[in-house]
Amino acid sequence: MSSGGGGTPAVQLDAVSKQFGAVTAVDRVSLTIQPGEIVAFLGPNGAGKTTTIDMILGLQRPTRGAVAVCGLGPEEAVHRGLVAAVMQAGGLLHDLTVRETVQYIAYLFPSHRPIDDVMQHTGLEAIADRPVGKCSGGEQQRIRFAMALLPDPALLILDEPTQGMDVVGRRNFWAAIRDETGRGRTIFFATHYLEEADAYADRIIVLRAGRVVADGTAAAVKSQASGRIVRATWPGASAEALAGVPGADEVELQGGTVLIRSLDADRVARHLLTQTPARDLEIHATGIEEAFLALTGEDAAEPALRRGADE
Repeated sequence: MSSGGGGTPAVQLDAVSKQFGAVTAVDRVSLTIQPGEIVAFLGPNGAGKTTTIDMILGLQRPTRGAVAVCGLGPEEAVHRGLVAAVMQAGGLLHDLTVRETVQYIAYLFPSHRPIDDVMQHTGLEAIADRPVGKCSGGEQQRIRFAMALLPDPALLILDEPTQGMDVVGRRNFWAAIRDETGRGRTIFFATHYLEEADAYADRIIVLRAGRVVADGTAAAVKSQASGRIVRATWPGASAEALAGVPGADEVELQGGTVLIRSLDADRVARHLLTQTPARDLEIHATGIEEAFLALTGEDAAEPALRRGADE
């Protein structure tokens, strides 16, 4: 596989901003993505995801700040075959067969992975002789995936990669992605399938109004957005006793069961177990969809209030 050098970040964004006239699409974004990571890039429409991806691919230049891909400028990284992309649409000639399409793209690179290997890896062998125009939306996405793997890139950028795929196709796709990261490849993907980010990403980055509002594991992002819920049995608990629980943000009493929402669930749990008669304690994380809405919805705090040390 192509490499940008040992220890060199796959993607480095330093205080990157992009303006279109009076509109700021990306606002002082700083990111470092290490080789081998699977990173999900989430945000509502208009958050700046596509503009950020375009700058990483060299299709747009930042108004301010710097972008590096595998230690190089984006255009040079693309030219060397270090980065490839699977986009939502375009890039296919419908009159060619699937195999002819993959062969045609392979001829554009000085060196490439074996065509048969790529066809097998992406599950295209069974439809190799089918015209591209006769392929379903999910099958066409698999063709784009195969095309992106041909130069053996160090960084693979995916924009809604499983759009149009059925459940089996999506599962097989992500199995193939895991295999690719096992070879040291870095995956950076944008998706509206939040459960895919939750299930497959090592790290989730959430963008809102052009700024990063969350960056961490799925568990960390869910906890940051709306905390966790501590559930415990506490017969005879009173409102006064619950009001004294340190770290509690919201408290609900259902008979002998106490529900406490907190951004510091560990602190709440320690107090309940050591200072009260509560028992049968459970800690539940909130779902990724609830976290996404909390971070990006109309009622979410301004991004600057959530960035902390990033400022």
